Amino acid sequence: MRKILKIIQALNNNHTDQLITQVIKGIEEVKGEDIAILDLRKLDNTVSDYFIVCSGSSNTQVDAITNSIKKTASKALQDKPFSVEGAENSEWVIMDYINLVVHVFQKQIREYYAIEDLWGDAEITNISTNY
Repeated sequence: MRKILKIIQALNNNHTDQLITQVIKGIEEVKGEDIAILDLRKLDNTVSDYFIVCSGSSNTQVDAITNSIKKTASKALQDKPFSVEGAENSEWVIMDYINLVVHVFQKQIREYYAIEDLWGDAEITNISTNY
């Protein structure tokens, strides 16, 4: 039984890793900024294993980032978010992929809520972009 659980966990981790890669790709395709991955796995009482946080400069860019993530994850992995919240005003969109939650902010909203500070004990990996 333990061997089966390890195999299932490895498959889930592999899928989550692939999903992270596709989400980052979707963000980069429309020039999302300040991309950070928060690894929450070592923290107690978390809602997910990972957060990906990024910024857009306007409602239009936040919409574009959100749509690009959906398209990229769906095309590569046939995966779609369990739920999407905040798309109606495009200031802070939350995309819930269960093991991974994506937060797409307008810059000033991200600064106000400082989500990385709220999860300050998480391991944070900043993704550099060349645009």
